[in-house]
Amino acid sequence: MQATDFILAKRSGLAHDREDIHAFLHGYLAGDIPDYQVAAWLMAVCWRGMTSRETADLTSIMARSGEVLDLEGLPHAVDKHSTGGVGDKTSLVLAPLLASCGATVAKMSGRGLGHTGGTIDKLESIPGFRAILDDATFYQQAREVGVVITGQSKRLAPADGLLYALRDATATVESLPLIASSIMSKKLAGGAKAMVLDVKVGGGAFMKTPAEVRELAQAMIAIGHHAGRRVRAVLSNMQEPLGRAVGNALEVQEAVRCLQGEGPEDLSELCLTLATEVLAASGLPHERSLIAANLKQGRAYERFEAWICAQGGKADSWEALELAPGRSQLTAWKEGVLAGIDALGVGQAVGILGGGRSRKGEDIDRGVGVVLHAKVGDKVAASAPLVSIYHRHGRGLEEAIALLRKAFQLRESGAPLPLVLEAVREVGGL
Repeated sequence: MQATDFILAKRSGLAHDREDIHAFLHGYLAGDIPDYQVAAWLMAVCWRGMTSRETADLTSIMARSGEVLDLEGLPHAVDKHSTGGVGDKTSLVLAPLLASCGATVAKMSGRGLGHTGGTIDKLESIPGFRAILDDATFYQQAREVGVVITGQSKRLAPADGLLYALRDATATVESLPLIASSIMSKKLAGGAKAMVLDVKVGGGAFMKTPAEVRELAQAMIAIGHHAGRRVRAVLSNMQEPLGRAVGNALEVQEAVRCLQGEGPEDLSELCLTLATEVLAASGLPHERSLIAANLKQGRAYERFEAWICAQGGKADSWEALELAPGRSQLTAWKEGVLAGIDALGVGQAVGILGGGRSRKGEDIDRGVGVVLHAKVGDKVAASAPLVSIYHRHGRGLEEAIALLRKAFQLRESGAPLPLVLEAVREVGGL
């Protein structure tokens, strides 16, 4: 491997062979190719792009750079990924819902880096919950319960971790092939044969326009196709927070209410849509009415209880989760219709309260957060509560209130945007 020739080829707009990508990436992992040469190649990719075949090869090599979960012996192993949003607690609802429909959800998930926590942060707000399991326990729980979610191992796609850290330091994050390969390398290493991607669009999402999101979804579906996986994507709106709760323990409580048939309509709708798509991809019955019945009649909640108890959590603790003791409210400064909620601003407010982390390994406060009393399109009276704020002895409260006030737009009229923009099931030309 001549690293300079490899970099020059991409700078010139040429496509790489799989063997060359493998040699370059493994040379980097072995320490034979230095950071500065990999950084130069990443910049060339940002400039010149990659073909669908190149992106699939890069992803496959990254996925196989470390541990690959073997889910072959599990019935209908499926997976779900979200590109991230504010109030996004869908995994807590979707995983037991899918298990109640005959699928197996056995996956590794991450802690959040940013203004709100990740799935593991939410789960760890449950007293006693064990986020780290050995391999034998992981597979046994998957077989017996149908749901197991553990913290992401550093052995899972380690090449992605190294490349992402370098991309973050060299302004090469915003490249479609690199974004798609980063996400899908971990999904391929996760072992599931069928998966659904919840690709967020809007102010509270990584990508802001439907065109960008559609292109990313199609790129990830193409990677799955090349790897022999059945992948579907749902483009969902993240202009306002999903549900009403934002904050780790608060989101767990809202997810439980959804599983008990009492959750917010948008959260239930998105989970039903995602479930329909991934069950169809896996070959299981996927009539929406049947899935909805599992949610409304408590079968998904029963599976949730079994899952949490299997990982050490206390099944009777939902209403007694530790919440921050401070309570404040932001009220409407005039009468009107809630025409918009800046999801990013709400997420940043929760981060300032202590609910997110700015660097890996940083402690977060799982008890802080906000609960929305109104959603876009609702009529609001003057002085009516817009949001309740859970804070720890006033930490970040003043700044959080200022952000929340800017996030809520009161006007004479307004209507909510559609939650689900479209489902993407295939990419033409493959």
